[in-house]
Amino acid sequence: MKMTNHLGVTVGRYSDKGCKPGNQDFHGAYLPREPQLTAKGVAVALADGISSSEVSHIASQAAVTGFLEDYFCTSETWSVKKSAQRVLVAINSWLYAQTRQSQYRYDRDKGYVCTFSALVIKSTTAHLFHIGDARIYRLRDARLEQLTNDHRFWVSREKSYLARALGINPHLEIDYHSVQLEPGDLFLLATDGVYEFLSEAFIVDTLQRDDGDLDQAARRLVSEALQQGSDDNLTAQLVRIDSLPASGAGEFQQQLSDLPLPPVLEPRATIDGYRIVRHLHASSRSHVYLAIDPESGAEVILKAPSVDLQHDVPHLERFLTEEWIARRIDNLHVLRTFPPSRRRTALYTVTEYIPGQTLAQWMIDHPQPNLETVRGIVEQIAKGLRAFHRLEMLHQDLRPANVMVDHSGTVKIIDFGSARVAGIEDSSQPADTARLGTAQYAAPEYFLGEGGSPRSDIYSLGVITYQMLSGQLPYGAQVARSQTRAAQNRLVYRSVLHDKRDIPAWVDDVLRRAVHPNPAKRYAELSEFVYDLRHPNQSLLHRSRPPLIERKPVAFWQAISAVLAATVAYLLAR
Repeated sequence: MKMTNHLGVTVGRYSDKGCKPGNQDFHGAYLPREPQLTAKGVAVALADGISSSEVSHIASQAAVTGFLEDYFCTSETWSVKKSAQRVLVAINSWLYAQTRQSQYRYDRDKGYVCTFSALVIKSTTAHLFHIGDARIYRLRDARLEQLTNDHRFWVSREKSYLARALGINPHLEIDYHSVQLEPGDLFLLATDGVYEFLSEAFIVDTLQRDDGDLDQAARRLVSEALQQGSDDNLTAQLVRIDSLPASGAGEFQQQLSDLPLPPVLEPRATIDGYRIVRHLHASSRSHVYLAIDPESGAEVILKAPSVDLQHDVPHLERFLTEEWIARRIDNLHVLRTFPPSRRRTALYTVTEYIPGQTLAQWMIDHPQPNLETVRGIVEQIAKGLRAFHRLEMLHQDLRPANVMVDHSGTVKIIDFGSARVAGIEDSSQPADTARLGTAQYAAPEYFLGEGGSPRSDIYSLGVITYQMLSGQLPYGAQVARSQTRAAQNRLVYRSVLHDKRDIPAWVDDVLRRAVHPNPAKRYAELSEFVYDLRHPNQSLLHRSRPPLIERKPVAFWQAISAVLAATVAYLLAR
């Protein structure tokens, strides 16, 4: 098995108009250089116009060129699936709009319509996107496997209709699935003008015989289909996997191999020009320093991993992920990093200095904040979290110690060591983040070994909100001990309402929903939670205060006991 630091592929293709007056097929491939090769992969696309349309060739060309251009412009933090689907939905909307604005608006079969199939190869995975009746095959160990389904509706053995296509409807359904790669895998993308006229044995024999020249192999497939009577346009595109990146190879691994860990730095020491002012924090995992940037004279934070963890590769990768994330988020409420302006000689990160205190310390200094102050802090945290979620990231360790409040009252999210980034997971084995967060604030699903979602971050924000209003946790310490679904179903929410705090009853219902053990019963969006926290939901306005048994169960049972005792005494007296 050939494993290297980079993905290596070879592409071959051939297209012919056949007996048609023009070629309505269009195909293309883009093999980027680093760092895009690691970040986005290789993309290969094929579109087939429909014979009933005179403008279908325009749709085919627009679909392929648009996909290959726009896919590589999507965020590096997005997964391949999200990136490609967003691009295809946009292309479909454009094609549909072209038809609606043309003379073919009343006959969509004559409009800007085409089939589409694409293969995106990133790291060790192939991602397939398919609409229509072109096909994607994989040849492995002399066995040809069809990886896509034909979207055709058969009226009879002789007559069928295309069931799905780009541009035919405003709503687009895309077939997507992924397959793991092995070096030597050979993929064939072919239109119906090719595969309908070739036997499986011929395809396998051709691909094995002309493995060294993929252009020749594609030409041979098309030529044979023509000789067998193909009456359509013909296009064959081949992709061979020559080498795959080793597990974990990429930007982070390169930095880990190039840069040593810095020693413990003392005040007045310098590293790459940065002058250390003082130690701010030290633990078994990292050292945080206040330093002076020699170029701007500004105070910055310099963070370095502990030398004790120099062989802990997963921890060091998470350490580097923090800076990678911070460079891609531009939000007032998220810690800002500074790109290196000169070559670094050691492994560390440089971020802005936030003069202020953590939310954990703020809560100690303000044990009974008013509701409006809590709302203001929560709304700022939510704005920072939304910046993560829009880029398909989860923070996964939101807690008071990871939130800073500066002297002006601005709130910023810090410490992204547990963050999950969909785009990075496409390139490597997902890290075991189920227990990376802090137990008191981690969503219950993490303790079941399940993956997180934006609702998991909403749970953490809900717990923080609850704690600011009550000084306690909604389930005490029971969540971390509840590691089965049955145990989590038995969790009892403790009302945030009590006699010493003036909190509206409907706010308690908002928090109850935000921290529900079942993620499906929580808020789906941060905006919903923030809105309900400030605007009473109409369905909650007329709800009565929770009964005494929920607010004060001990007092309730004491009252019941007193009534029963009085009743017994009365009966005995009679």
